[in-house]
This record gives sequence, C-alpha cells and structure tokens, in this order.
Amino acid sequence: MNQRAGKSHKAALGDGSQDMKLKLFFKDCANILTDNNQEDAAFYFEQIVEHIMSGKSLPSDKREIARVLGC
Repeated sequence: MNQRAGKSHKAALGDGSQDMKLKLFFKDCANILTDNNQEDAAFYFEQIVEHIMSGKSLPSDKREIARVLGC
C-alpha cells in the first residue's frame, strides 16, 4: 500500500471561552464604574458587552470600534 500522507491543519481557535471571559470582564467593569457613580464610562463598557452578546467579534478597525461604542 503506497498511500501518501494526509494533509493536516491546526484545529479551530477555541471553544468560545475567551469570548466569555472578555464579556464577563467588560460587564464587571461596567458594574464597578456604575457602583462608583461613573455611569458615562460604564455606558461604553455596556456597549461592548452588547456587541459581544450579539455574537460579533471585537473589531480592530477604528471606525468599527467607534460604531460599537456609539460614537
């Protein structure tokens, strides 16, 4: 049997746990800011949480980041 080696590739990036960690981090940031009477700053963290919750990844383009933040 002369069979050639199969092609290989790396597995998928992950199971989504990193996204969950980021979401929880930003949510905790928003809560801490709200608890410290920093509602304006908390708003932006909440915008990021909503973006992640909608299933979208964090953007790297400045225009897209501004859109996520509601600017």
